[in-house]
Amino acid sequence: MNRIVYLLVKNGYLSGTNYLQFCETIGEILFTRTLNQKYHMKKSELPDPFEKARLDKGYGNLNDQNDPVTMLLRHKDVRKSAHNYKTFQSGAQPGRIVVPSEVNIRDARQIPFEVDPPLHGEYRAIIEPWFKRPLLPEYQEKLTAQISTLVDGILNKDSLEVVNEFALPLQSRALTLLLNTPFSEAETWISWGTHVFRSEGEALDGDKANILYNYIDEQIDRALKNPGDDMYSLLLSSEFQGKKLTREEVKGVMVLTFAGGRDTVINAVTNSISYLAEHPEALERFRQEPEIIGKAVEEFIRYFSPLTQMGRVVTEDTEVCEHAIKADSRISLCWASANRDTTVFENPNEIVLDRKINPHVGFGFSHHNCLGATHARQILKILLKTLAEKVGSIEIKDCKENIEHLDEFERKVGFNSIHVKFKSLT
Repeated sequence: MNRIVYLLVKNGYLSGTNYLQFCETIGEILFTRTLNQKYHMKKSELPDPFEKARLDKGYGNLNDQNDPVTMLLRHKDVRKSAHNYKTFQSGAQPGRIVVPSEVNIRDARQIPFEVDPPLHGEYRAIIEPWFKRPLLPEYQEKLTAQISTLVDGILNKDSLEVVNEFALPLQSRALTLLLNTPFSEAETWISWGTHVFRSEGEALDGDKANILYNYIDEQIDRALKNPGDDMYSLLLSSEFQGKKLTREEVKGVMVLTFAGGRDTVINAVTNSISYLAEHPEALERFRQEPEIIGKAVEEFIRYFSPLTQMGRVVTEDTEVCEHAIKADSRISLCWASANRDTTVFENPNEIVLDRKINPHVGFGFSHHNCLGATHARQILKILLKTLAEKVGSIEIKDCKENIEHLDEFERKVGFNSIHVKFKSLT
C-alpha cells in the first residue's frame, strides 16, 4: 500500500486535497472490511481466540476462583503434558482439575476421570467394555431409530429451537441406550437442562448438582434391591482389586457418565446443524459420498472442540513453554487451541469434510482420552447420515451465541439458542 501511494504522489496524481480524500477513502475501505470480517461471519463459524498467544508464547493465563490456571495452547505441549501424569496429575482434590473448578460443589471423585495410572487403568478396564457397546449392530439400530424418529418429528416445522428441543432430547434419549435404562428416564434428564452443574446465569450451582447426586443415589438403591442389566447393576457387581466397588466408586462413575457427555454432545450436535444450514452442499455430499461421514465427524470434533479445556494439578516445580510453573498450581490442556495449531493442521480454521490427516485432541489424549467417545461418534455419524437422507435444507432464523469468558480469551463454544427450520428432502 505504501508503495502505491508513493508512486501516485511521485507522478502527480495525489496532492493536497486529493491526497487527504484518498487516505479517507482507503481508511473507510479498511474499516468496512474489518466490520465485515467481525460481524458478517457465518453463524456456524467458531473463531480461534488463542492464535496470537499460541504463536507468541504458547500459553495463556486464567484466574479461576482464585486458583489460577496456566493454559497450554500448542498441540505438542498439550499432548506431551497429557501423557505425563506424574508431573501433571488428575488424581488431585475432586473437582480441581475441571475448569471452572468444581471443588466447592462436590467432594465425590469422578472415576476413572480423577484417578492416575496405574489405578486409572484398572478402573477403566472394568467399565471400558460397557462403553464399547455402541459398536454393536443392535445398539446402532436402536440409536438410528431414536434419531430417525426425532428428525421425522421436526421436519417442516416453521421454527425449532435446536439446543433444547432437538440436541438435548437427542442426547438424553441416546443416554438411555448407554446406561441400558428405560427410555422414559430421558424425560427426567431433559428436565435438568443442558448442564447438570450449572444454571442459567451461574458458573456453578451446588443445588442443581445435588439433584443429580440424589437421583444417582436413588438409582443405586434401586439396583441394590433389584439388580438388572443396567449400568448401575453392572458396576455394583464389579470388583476392583478383589473387592466389590464401593457405593462411592459406583457413584463416581455415574456422575462422570452424566456430566461428561452432556453439554459436550449438545454443543457438537448443535454446531453441526448450524454448519449444515450454511453449507447445504455438505448434505448433498453426504448423500453422494456417505463413506466420508466418519471423517466429517472427526473434523467437526476438531473444529468445534465441544470441550475447550481440561485441567491438571502440578506435582513439582516445572517449566512449560519456558514458563515456570510451581508445584500445586494448575495447568489446563486447551484442546480447542491445540486443534487449531497450524504446525499440525493445514488450514485449521476451515472445515475440510474429508480431511486426511487429523490427529485432533477433541476427545482428549493418552490415558484420559474420552471414555464416551465411541458413543458420541455413533451419535454424530448416525445424525449426519439421517439428516442427509431426510433433510433438503436447513434455515437459521435467529440465534444467541454461547461465549466462554476466559480472562484474556473469549471463545464461542456454540449457541445458547438457535432457531431453525428443517425442510424435508422430498
